Amino acid sequence: MMRARFCLASLLALSAAATHAEQAQPRFTPDGTVQVPAFDLPPSELASEEARAMQRQRGVRPAAPPRQQEPDIAARRAQLDAMMAPQVQAMRTRYPVDIAEDVIAGVPVRIFTPKGAKADPARVLINLHGGAFTMCWDSCSVLESAPIAALGGYKVVSVNYRMAPEQAHPAGVEDAASVYAALLKHYRPQRIGVFGCSAGGALTAQLAAWLPAHHLPQAGAIGIFGAGAVRMESGDSAWIAAAIDGSFPAPARPGEAAIDMTRGYFKAADMGDAIISPALHPDVLAHFPPTLLITGTRAMDMSPAVYTNSQLLKAGRRSTLIVGEAMGHCYSYMADLPEARDAHAASIAFFREHLK
Repeated sequence: MMRARFCLASLLALSAAATHAEQAQPRFTPDGTVQVPAFDLPPSELASEEARAMQRQRGVRPAAPPRQQEPDIAARRAQLDAMMAPQVQAMRTRYPVDIAEDVIAGVPVRIFTPKGAKADPARVLINLHGGAFTMCWDSCSVLESAPIAALGGYKVVSVNYRMAPEQAHPAGVEDAASVYAALLKHYRPQRIGVFGCSAGGALTAQLAAWLPAHHLPQAGAIGIFGAGAVRMESGDSAWIAAAIDGSFPAPARPGEAAIDMTRGYFKAADMGDAIISPALHPDVLAHFPPTLLITGTRAMDMSPAVYTNSQLLKAGRRSTLIVGEAMGHCYSYMADLPEARDAHAASIAFFREHLK
């Protein structure tokens, strides 16, 4: 009798498991599309407690309104800076720096140096800030440059490159190249590093492609953070991050109107161009300097970063990829996050190794 009950219980369990498996299985369509079943994604047990706490906070904040683009760019820039002000203050508190406004080669720049200390006189870093090629100069220049200047003892020149909607590609890379060329009068190219996050990461990749094409010596090393050397919406991660992070919309489906986060910055450009997407061009990657890529498993930029890393390695170039567990887009902006501090330390170690 007991054996019969055991067999019945086993059969019921197997039946329930089979039913659950059938319901939870992804479905594959003839064109290769995967229909993904809904599921709950808990905070990662591999993330820091601070990161898990930040994820829990998202559950108690008011739901974000439907995504729509503020038509007034000046208002949108002001909104973003106001929203990011606490992050900027936290970064400046943790990483004290001196900041000076200047103009180099006709381009406005902001120069960061360690507070009350002398910066490395032989090396310099160029920062190309994030902000979808449209905004975030005031905030992102601080969030990206302050920790590198303070911890690394570097002079960091953050470039206020021309952006949309006032300007379009190649305005940003032209400005970055102008500042770089001016710095060549004072620094060896092997001792100039370039880095940026999000749009700034993409622009860093563009600059690495631009320099050899315009007969300028290559930089000593670059950091592509929160981006890759291909179009930002490329690959799986744009779809996955839209579902599990929600900071950015999913790519447009056939028949849908795409949301142009860049406000027309690339309106007249070929997104497969060798400057815009150098990872698609092995002959261009063959001239890249040592490259550090930083992304996260919940970031929409993970696929571009992973792909860029693999293509650089295939081209015989030195490439290092850091993927932060459970991290989203440009997680290095969060001053109190251990994962962000790890990213800052890794960036400094990378530039110290390669800027000889």
